[in-house]
Amino acid sequence: MRSATTPLDLLVPAAEHLDPDPAEPRLRALYDVPPGDGPHVRANMVSTVDGGAWGPDHLSGSINDDADWRVFRVLRAAADVVLVGAGTARHEGYTALDRPEGVPAAAGRPLELALVSRSGRVPQQLTEGGRPPLVLTGRAGARVAARTLPSDRVVEVPGAADPDDVDVRAGLAVLADRGLRRVLCEGGPTLLATMLADGLVDELCVTTSPCLVGPGPSRIVAAPATAAVADPPAAGVPAGTAPARLAHLLHSPEGGTLVARWLLR
Repeated sequence: MRSATTPLDLLVPAAEHLDPDPAEPRLRALYDVPPGDGPHVRANMVSTVDGGAWGPDHLSGSINDDADWRVFRVLRAAADVVLVGAGTARHEGYTALDRPEGVPAAAGRPLELALVSRSGRVPQQLTEGGRPPLVLTGRAGARVAARTLPSDRVVEVPGAADPDDVDVRAGLAVLADRGLRRVLCEGGPTLLATMLADGLVDELCVTTSPCLVGPGPSRIVAAPATAAVADPPAAGVPAGTAPARLAHLLHSPEGGTLVARWLLR
């Protein structure tokens, strides 16, 4: 039997109270990232207490609240580009992104949206406006994406083993070369699983919503069903555990929401 030898510190209630502020100076300081030449990838996800990545309506928006929204705005203001799986963008109804009003932005340029798509199919609502997304895709997907997007918005990064797969690491390098170094990954769970397995995520921000949804919803990290049962683990499935260091933990006394920033490297 394991003996209890590790001390515990009470982290909440927090020692510092952060009242809402349109410019959110204290939150921006807490989530600040030093400048660098290469990409810095921050993932931001929301989960219920029992591990669900979305609510009864199959949307993540039904399990977040004002506390999560405050952090969400700060993270988007600090990013150069939001990276998301094409399926998640389609399901969650993503459109061209705007900088959050009132929060000073890290860059004086529009917030870009980049989709990861093996098929190269882009949701219609993202092809009709004046600011189409960037699409990271493989060889076959690039031909499909080129039918609806300008050539400079299609980033062909074929996988080494299968040229129709997407080499996300190579895609991040292309984004960095274009000045899009601060990457905010908003999922979905399958994309996050792949990126974690490949060691591409520098930090993971997780909001724990004070509710239960029961069985059904995915976890915030979920590989494809074919990979989840593979032995040994297939691509997108981390083998064993990986260390994470807590940078800070925020607590909403009104509703009990927890907002954590975990440093992965």
